[in-house]
Amino acid sequence: MKLLRFGEAGSERPGILDADGAVRDLSAVLPDLSGAALSPASLQRLSALDLASLPLAPRDARIGPCIARPGKFICIGLNDADHARETGKAPPEEPIVFMKATSAVIGPNDDVEIPLGSVKTDWEVELGVVIGSVAKYVEEDAALAHVAGYCVVNDVSERAFQSERGGQWTKGKSHDTFGPIGPWLVTRDEVPDPQALDLWLDVDGRRRQTGTTRTMIFGVARLVSYLSQFMTLEPGDIIATGTPPGVGLGLKPPVFLTSGQEMRLGIAGLGEQRQRTVDARPRGVS
Repeated sequence: MKLLRFGEAGSERPGILDADGAVRDLSAVLPDLSGAALSPASLQRLSALDLASLPLAPRDARIGPCIARPGKFICIGLNDADHARETGKAPPEEPIVFMKATSAVIGPNDDVEIPLGSVKTDWEVELGVVIGSVAKYVEEDAALAHVAGYCVVNDVSERAFQSERGGQWTKGKSHDTFGPIGPWLVTRDEVPDPQALDLWLDVDGRRRQTGTTRTMIFGVARLVSYLSQFMTLEPGDIIATGTPPGVGLGLKPPVFLTSGQEMRLGIAGLGEQRQRTVDARPRGVS
């Protein structure tokens, strides 16, 4: 199944793609795509629905983040040997773990902001893993049973904030709009091997990243098991599993995003994203 959320930001409804690629409204069946709605039992019920009986979503509806209110957005750094080398770092012996603020989550085609004072905003196409059932101290051979499905993630990063402002990666990863996810959550049964997916990303029509999950240093099962040793993974949590080579930081000379550019990215079988970059603006009570 390909599950998604559609509608204006903050008012999205859950949906599902039918066999013709049309979006069907699931809001009469479940409140949203989060928590218990991602459990194996819930997904099994959804798979048995007669999609033709569900109302169609508006054709021009915005596609929102495929997961509502993720509890945790966990990221893995330098999880591709070629990407590690392009950044001048040795491949890690254990997964490098950091967090992205969940307030960074946006829809797959929403605008991405260039932060105030940014000079090194960068792109990163990644495979996203969405947890469907509680995982704590799980063995690697049982880890994938805790996965609800997979999605495309753009782990947008501000490299100066990440590495030149006290060494705290989270600061460079958490600006508003730095977490586009979707367009849909593809359930685990449609992805027989998460280590056999091709990834790509273009900036202004120029191919910048081409990769495959085959070259991940730590595979999905290993990551789910590993993370579950340090924290309980819960339904709706997202794991961004690391990016292939071709990020702006690794180019010679480095190239970074500015306002007015377009990113397009995708993963085989998981859909595509398209974002326009815009200047960030202060926001708050006036």
